[in-house]
Amino acid sequence: MEQVSSSPCELPLLNDITSIAEDGYTDLHGKPVSRFLTGGWKASLFIITVEIAERFAYCGISSNLITYLTTVMQQSTPTAAKNVNLWSSAASMFPLIGAFVADSLLGRYWTIFLSSLIYVLGLFCLTLSASLTFLNPYSCKERSIFCTKPSAFQVRFFFVSLYMVALGEGGHRPCVEAFGADQFDEGNPTERKYKSSFFNWWYFGICTGSISAVSVLVYIQENVGWGWGFGIPTMAMGIAFSVFFCGTSMYRHKLPSTSPVTRIAQVFVAAIRKWNVSVNISSHGEEKLYVTQEFCKGETRKLMPTNQFRLLDKATVAIGLDYEHKTNINWRLCTVTQVEEVKLVLRLLPIWVACLMYGIVFQQPSTFFTKQGATMNRKISGNIEIPAATLQMFISLTILVLVPMYDKIFVPLARSITGNERGITLLQRIGVGIFFSVIAMIVAALIEMKRLQTAKEYGLVDLPHATIPLSIFWMLPQYILFGMSEMFAMIGLQEYFYDQMPDTMRSLGIAMYLSVFGVGSFFSSILISLIEKVSSTGNKQNWFADNLNKAHLDYFYWLLAALNALFLCIYLAFSSCFIYKKVESHDEEIS
Repeated sequence: MEQVSSSPCELPLLNDITSIAEDGYTDLHGKPVSRFLTGGWKASLFIITVEIAERFAYCGISSNLITYLTTVMQQSTPTAAKNVNLWSSAASMFPLIGAFVADSLLGRYWTIFLSSLIYVLGLFCLTLSASLTFLNPYSCKERSIFCTKPSAFQVRFFFVSLYMVALGEGGHRPCVEAFGADQFDEGNPTERKYKSSFFNWWYFGICTGSISAVSVLVYIQENVGWGWGFGIPTMAMGIAFSVFFCGTSMYRHKLPSTSPVTRIAQVFVAAIRKWNVSVNISSHGEEKLYVTQEFCKGETRKLMPTNQFRLLDKATVAIGLDYEHKTNINWRLCTVTQVEEVKLVLRLLPIWVACLMYGIVFQQPSTFFTKQGATMNRKISGNIEIPAATLQMFISLTILVLVPMYDKIFVPLARSITGNERGITLLQRIGVGIFFSVIAMIVAALIEMKRLQTAKEYGLVDLPHATIPLSIFWMLPQYILFGMSEMFAMIGLQEYFYDQMPDTMRSLGIAMYLSVFGVGSFFSSILISLIEKVSSTGNKQNWFADNLNKAHLDYFYWLLAALNALFLCIYLAFSSCFIYKKVESHDEEIS
């Protein structure tokens, strides 16, 4: 049987081939681009700047949204909490839609462009909602019957504006990070090393934006006014959008491909149709796969064949019927690269599942840690008392300190020992981060035991509003450990889901990374509900009682530590047999 192969649309080469950016890069009009005039750090810095502003805007809204809903919008605390969770869930789910649009229809640049317009418009409408009299009800510091209730129109206008921000976030978040990483040519060894550094500095930028929002915007919102509190993020995002647009001539682009869902479905359909077809064996004992064509749009590199999920290889074998159905050939015969793309996605799923427990643990600093700290002594000097949520800043501060050390000291040192261009593999980095999260939960449980013991010693068990004479800074180690965990695991997950996804589905890869924490948040709510129901049966004390001095958050932390350790073992088992993506253009496996 003959191997059917064609390559009908190769890009024309420039005179000096070394000046061409490889890996299928083009300019905005689909033409070849120079390696020296586009991409690299000069382009990615524009993109990182946009993300700093986006995190500043998003965290400036999300971190204090519940306060706005309970005061200005006059909602009860449970209703406000429900609305915050629904909005956060939407912001986590919309990236899956945005990634699909970017990978299959518009490309990353135009998806970022359009979603940023929606984002800025949503922020602008939020600012109007908080500033104009006919859109903003009379604000009360505390809900009461004397406060003016917002009209139905005011409520609708506010929530439409809020969900416009979530929609803009959905198109912006998965594409900006993937687009920034796209600026480094994987066909060039030097730029390939820079790509790994990019993810470190990307997260550095995220933390910078988050800290600025929590430390500045929250104060402005509660002490200056909500109009300014929403208006400043709007201006910041508008300026960042202009900066992104100014860097257009420097960007490298990858053309959108066929719908990822379609490409995956084609492989399964073709393999099922040929379930009884044998893959030929060559004289060397190796399977011989037949390729119908090379895709020129989106599919930039050939993936090397692997032995996992070998039943899918049947989709690459050409038989007589394939030539009789030329109009439907893509659903009968697939390229090796297309089949390997599906294998890549399947190989990612066990790792995704194994990281879900980490996604649950990740929710604790902004919930129970804060509630725990609110009962402790929060005075720092005289009568100055810090909010319990302030300690979350130490997570980001830890990351800001460690990222430069990791990138400039640890990676070169580890690289000289392991020979890996990243220092350690992506899965090793994620595993180290999950391990630190286990330690963080153990420390949190020990500190909570100390807090409960102090409450007993001072006779404060039955006084839920009393301040426990134990400094809140006893909790500092668990926040620092969470910062260390994020520096390893979060950045590793971002790079892993970008790097190991097919080239044509990298925006979707970032969306998958974000979904770990969206699903983790959902499972966290389920776990809390189950524990609350079980622990309150009979005469048992509810682990999450309103009186934290009678509750048992320490039990909950021990449970999370144990479950996280169990999932870490599962993760290690899955990662030990994981096969990293291999491409024809690289001499060795990228890991």
